[in-house]
Amino acid sequence: MSQPTVRNLGLDLVRATEAAALKAGRWMGLGNRAMADQEATVAMVEALNSLDMDGLIVVGEEAKSGIHSPLDTGNHIGNGLGPALDVVVDPIDGTSLLVEGRTGAISVVGVAPRGAMWSPAPAAYMEKIVVDRDAAHALVPECMDAPAAWTLALLARVKKKNIRDLVIWVLDRPRHAELIEEIRMAGARVALRSDGDISGAILAAMPESNIDALWGIGGTAEGVVSACAVRALGGQMLVRVSPQSEREWANCFEAGLEIKRILTVDELIRSEKIFFVATGITDGALLDGVRYQVNRADTQSLVMRVETGNRRMINTEHFVQD
Repeated sequence: MSQPTVRNLGLDLVRATEAAALKAGRWMGLGNRAMADQEATVAMVEALNSLDMDGLIVVGEEAKSGIHSPLDTGNHIGNGLGPALDVVVDPIDGTSLLVEGRTGAISVVGVAPRGAMWSPAPAAYMEKIVVDRDAAHALVPECMDAPAAWTLALLARVKKKNIRDLVIWVLDRPRHAELIEEIRMAGARVALRSDGDISGAILAAMPESNIDALWGIGGTAEGVVSACAVRALGGQMLVRVSPQSEREWANCFEAGLEIKRILTVDELIRSEKIFFVATGITDGALLDGVRYQVNRADTQSLVMRVETGNRRMINTEHFVQD
């Protein structure tokens, strides 16, 4: 953690999310999840391996998906010649959105100095609440176990809104039926989404967004990479491991994970030297998707650096041969 600040690595990392998005975008609406994931993963790995860094994947998605790739937990990425970094990636956040031709699929990478990221493997799922910087000071650990109405009243007060003005982003899953009912009974509105909770976390952390909070249980890898973005935006995030099967419970206990421990965003990533990048694959509230023309394609990317507080939107025209 005493490692000196590196150059703006985000401007290199965006090549990896662009590469994954360019490959993934070709599968929009075609229904082939396996090929979309495979081509996006290969493209991202090739791009990351060309960069000057000694990267370690802190948490992959193999525990949730059951599919192994070069981006599994504990694998090394980069050419090994640069700084030692923790890395968490998702070549396609919202694969179902992509292959069904829906909005909101993105490609993401987050990095921090080696040892900075919390590594909760083999946990596949975690509870999450995300808010923006205006509400960051009010999101206390008690919010994770309090009735939804209590937390919503707290958020409404600090954001100077009525509860009915709040919009809460929630994954549309059976496990969230009770949470959704509580939010609605309290008077807040629910933005249900079928997939893509990294985008949801970013939107919840952006003060200019119409999303006031992300709430619910989602993937662990998505949670850790989201924390990179939340820190860059000055928001707050609470998480807690939330096993969804007996096998996952057993694996978490065997690994010595503190199941009941609630972590803040600063505990998730213990450094200011964080980079987060995302490239749109399909059009969404956060980013435009890939646009293809003959021999070229256009991408839109978000690059954030916690140490400087800079946030860049990058529009790139690519020459493509396929």
